[in-house]
Amino acid sequence: MKFDYFLLTSMFPCVANIIADYAEEAYLLNWINKNNIDWYELSENPSAIRLLETNQNRINWYCLSRNPSAMHLLVDNRDKIGWYGLSENPSAIHLLEANMDKIDLYGLSENPSAIHLLKNNQDKINWKLLSCNPSAIHLLETNQNKINCIWLSENSSAIHLLEANQDEIYWVYLSRNSSAMHLLETNLGRINWIALLSNPSAIHLLRDNGLCKNIFTNPAIFRSNKKEIYRRMIECDFTSRSA
Repeated sequence: MKFDYFLLTSMFPCVANIIADYAEEAYLLNWINKNNIDWYELSENPSAIRLLETNQNRINWYCLSRNPSAMHLLVDNRDKIGWYGLSENPSAIHLLEANMDKIDLYGLSENPSAIHLLKNNQDKINWKLLSCNPSAIHLLETNQNKINCIWLSENSSAIHLLEANQDEIYWVYLSRNSSAMHLLETNLGRINWIALLSNPSAIHLLRDNGLCKNIFTNPAIFRSNKKEIYRRMIECDFTSRSA
């Protein structure tokens, strides 16, 4: 069989990326003690899906219902779904649309993928919870009298509003905001370290301060080998092989 090597090598980065996605594994960072895993917290962690798949007897299904990486497990175990948690899950929008009677509107107000449903049912919006929804920033900007400043402090898309109104920031909630590291690092004394435990952008601060308990909802406690798989595949010299 004769191969078009120009075509093969030009397409290979895309193919390598697909293969790396499939072969990817996630490993706990070496400063996290595996013996201290909190499976309740871990069930919510989108980076922990491979570990959860192999330890299904330890899953907390209510927490898993919020996990955007767990839809295959949830679809296969619909009787275990917690619908409040699922209503918050941005990957569950197709399942929610097919089960509108089971949606929890409070939870839905937090769901970044549910803006089209919320726009069409604004009388049912919970504006407190909507204030932390990163996809709702346009709705919030046009309804600023309805914004809840406490929950807005957690909104990763609201940094421009928070920077302009720093006297209204609630630092406990800001400590969870993955886009607020520049504000947090210049105000270390205002950080709430318990809230910071779930902030994936703060993993260096957590490591440097020895905070490794109650950290298992944080996606950044895992490292991925995808880049290494991709690098090794790209470095293969396919053009040196003959058909």
